[in-house]
Amino acid sequence: MCVILYNTDLVFSDIFISINLKNTRIRSMKLIENLHFNNIRGDITGGITAGVVALPFAIAMGLASGAGAIAGLYGAIITGFFAALFGGTGAQVSGPTGPMTVVMALIVTKYIALFPETGLAIAFTTVVLGGLFQIGFGVLRLGRFINLMPHPVTSGFMTGIGVIIIILQIPQVLGLYEIKGSTMGIFSQLSGVENYFANTGAITIALITLAVVYLLPKKIGKLIPAPLFALITGTLILLFLPQYFSSTAEPLNSMILGEIPTGLPSFQMPVWESSIILDMVASGMMLAILGSIDSLLTSLVSDEITRTHHKSDRELIGQGIGNTMSGLFGGLPGAGATMRTMTNVKAGGLTPISGALHAVLLLAIVLGGAQYAQEIPLAVLGAILVKVGTDIIDWEYLKGLMSTPKSGALIMIVVLGVTVLYNLMAAVGIGLVMASLIFLQRMTDVQLASIVSVQTIEEASHLDEAHQELIRAGNTLFYQLNGPMSFGSAKGIVRDFSTKTNYNRAILDLSNVPVIDYTTSRGIAEICNICIEKSADITIVGANTKVRHFLENIGIDKSLLT
Repeated sequence: MCVILYNTDLVFSDIFISINLKNTRIRSMKLIENLHFNNIRGDITGGITAGVVALPFAIAMGLASGAGAIAGLYGAIITGFFAALFGGTGAQVSGPTGPMTVVMALIVTKYIALFPETGLAIAFTTVVLGGLFQIGFGVLRLGRFINLMPHPVTSGFMTGIGVIIIILQIPQVLGLYEIKGSTMGIFSQLSGVENYFANTGAITIALITLAVVYLLPKKIGKLIPAPLFALITGTLILLFLPQYFSSTAEPLNSMILGEIPTGLPSFQMPVWESSIILDMVASGMMLAILGSIDSLLTSLVSDEITRTHHKSDRELIGQGIGNTMSGLFGGLPGAGATMRTMTNVKAGGLTPISGALHAVLLLAIVLGGAQYAQEIPLAVLGAILVKVGTDIIDWEYLKGLMSTPKSGALIMIVVLGVTVLYNLMAAVGIGLVMASLIFLQRMTDVQLASIVSVQTIEEASHLDEAHQELIRAGNTLFYQLNGPMSFGSAKGIVRDFSTKTNYNRAILDLSNVPVIDYTTSRGIAEICNICIEKSADITIVGANTKVRHFLENIGIDKSLLT
């Protein structure tokens, strides 16, 4: 049940929502978090600056996704507006990002191939699903678990996404516009090209753009962001000097973005295709997981530079609302965008006003200036996305790869390879399994190393007097477990205990064990059986209430527990 409570004396930001589920309760949630007008001047400056920076990225992401430049703009407007208002990171600026665009491009390509007439609508339906999943993540308070993603896994798939973005831009940068598809599809088509450098005009414009985004002096960059400066420069060069870059083989209209629809986005009814419903759900889940990770990583960056603390679950709800609305109006999925968020903060933005204003500015551009954007060269957008791809790659981790633990390096390389060559979700899943197994092995080694086994008085100097007396009595094995005991150590404990000999009484001390799992409790039961088979007495001492209850539930005789 959802109840909205309000007081007419409160401002809009002080409306509260209370959501009750069986095991979940979100109390006193402000409808708009972090909203105030104390920083209005900085928020206006930050929002306008972020909007200017977002423009070339939105157009480029839309083109790269296969859904069209307008889908990128609509995605930036809708996710940027709603995620800002309902999210949990004050200075966050959301919109289409490289990772989300890569996944969306795969979804669009797949569904259009299967259903040429409705494929794009099906793809937008998966965006809606992804948004609903994100809202569910937030309501169920899963944000803290998403933040637990191991760094080698995050580094691997982010680097893989960066590589994919760069590969997908090769046709745009080289002017080979007929080449489309996935990374492997692009390589396959490139292998049949006789001359990679035939379109010198596109290549030249791409090189000029790359030079601008990488080499623009900082003084100029403070006045106008490098991506926007590069976009304007490349567009003006082709517009006023077309004779040097276009030819009969490559006419001007094949080198530019072309017509972009104008006006407000229209509502798109979700389209469900029963034959691929499970695949649609899986695609939506992929967008939700990636969008959540991408956004929360940006939230952490925002926290560092603003000295604030975001609310993970609230952020997921805001991102989910934004993506749900974006899918319903034909926009790309979005997430917290690191570069745009940092630009916003550096320009003075701190509250949701700045993120919402950035979206309003983009909407104004779409309504009043879309006709000018059609002259933007495809090579310029491709080059800008190459810069995006290189920025996403985790160069710091790659530089230290040889000096990092081998296990972490292996996970990163495997996740990177699977991301580029196969599938993002599979890459994350494999990485998490590898990281979990390695962590489990390390924890098992630590747990087994903490076992204290004493049979002679010479070994008992660290024990208290009562335990030393038992050892002096002779033929007594004192066996102490320490710390939380998990299923990974259960077999090792039993194996170690079974090697002990020359005792007719065993004392199993659990006083330093705060918690055990089912497998460990079965291992303790097996230790009891080993003692019974040897006709040795066994006493379990020090078990706390929870541990004792666990042992009794699996059938260990209460008389053995003291």
